[in-house]
Amino acid sequence: MLRGKKVLVIGLAKSGQAAVELLERLHASITVNEYAAKENIACYDDYIKRGIRMVVGGHPDSLFEEDFDFVVKNPGINYHKPFILRLKERGIPVYTEIELAYQVSQPQNYIAVTGTNGKTTTVTLIYKILKHAQRNVCLAGNIGIPLSTCVLQNNLIDNEGYDIVLELSNFQLLDIEKFHPHVSTIINLTPDHLDYMASLDEYYASKTRIYMNQDEKDVYIENKDDSTLQDYLKKYPYQGKTVSFSLENEADCMIKDHAIYFQNQHIIDLDEIKIVGKHNIQNMMIAICACISCGVDVQIIHDALSAFTGVEHRIEFVKEYQGVKYYNDSKATNTDASIIALKAFDKPVILLMGGHEKNLDLQSMSEYKDHISSLICFGEAKERFAKEMQCEKTYIVDHLKDAVFKAKELAKEGDVVLLSPSTSSYDEFKNYEERGKAFKNIVNNF
Repeated sequence: MLRGKKVLVIGLAKSGQAAVELLERLHASITVNEYAAKENIACYDDYIKRGIRMVVGGHPDSLFEEDFDFVVKNPGINYHKPFILRLKERGIPVYTEIELAYQVSQPQNYIAVTGTNGKTTTVTLIYKILKHAQRNVCLAGNIGIPLSTCVLQNNLIDNEGYDIVLELSNFQLLDIEKFHPHVSTIINLTPDHLDYMASLDEYYASKTRIYMNQDEKDVYIENKDDSTLQDYLKKYPYQGKTVSFSLENEADCMIKDHAIYFQNQHIIDLDEIKIVGKHNIQNMMIAICACISCGVDVQIIHDALSAFTGVEHRIEFVKEYQGVKYYNDSKATNTDASIIALKAFDKPVILLMGGHEKNLDLQSMSEYKDHISSLICFGEAKERFAKEMQCEKTYIVDHLKDAVFKAKELAKEGDVVLLSPSTSSYDEFKNYEERGKAFKNIVNNF
């Protein structure tokens, strides 16, 4: 298919390396350009042995005057860079590995999700439902698994009919050409990535590229509650069938009688949902719309949703013990993330907060102290956190384990205990994952 084609791969992060493996499988002639020095590229010697040309330590002008059939660019490399613009001026196609993987695969059922917030939870929900339905399904994209890797692992060059659930950033959408999902959605639009995009308008417009190749046979899942998104849907009209959802108004997927319904069909009672917050009900609605659009049975959707405890370390339900619910939000390594977690609950929580002192400003966090019934501060930052949060009931302990047992001592039936540290973990743990696993281990051994 690509035998002998001259391909330039720019950037050797995870997606670049996956693109190299796929291109080699297809017998392309590969040149890799990586800004890092040779000694900092672990795969350098291996690539050289395999006959892959390596141009490293910068982006030399001469390289971008060469003729290539196409280029695969790491999505994190700004498309305004002069060497990228030079390629495009010369009419050389520039793709991300998403477009490469799509073009070399047999037809698959692509379900594509973008938006500013909530992408990872939403694609994980869709993936879990499709797995529960015992379908051939892959999860890939911005979630950390290159689509090229899925193509190789499942031989999608020859096999067709898989469900491919994709989390897509606007960076990945900027360089698509033929990518054509059967189901797509933009969850929401809020300001982000203004260090990369020329303007907020350009950032929002880039998200609409997710449905640029869809037609009347396809489905777009529309958030009726996001006014900014509604403006951009008018500006860049969608061509196919629309399925809508809303937390507040009439829609195909909506809330009534304290349950989620899809076109008057009961899906799940809100009391059965283990993940918290209105934003997660919205994520579930998208998953419902996507999976029904792909022909999944409603009972299977219900069962998968009721079993879902969240993305690991992000407001993740761990256990209910003596009427107290414990949640792991170790991924909250800044105050904005912890505020989202606090707002997700409909009553004040016992908050476990602390860790490495990185001198975060706690002013905005302290404004949500009415969401905290008791504050337990631990770790390196414990004294400052306790002082600046100004919560009436505050306790200071040394380590995470001490904080968990103090929370267990304080908690009464009906309470929620939330680990949402609001800072990094490096005083006691090597990363937030290790911290979250330690918390879960302690709670699960009650």
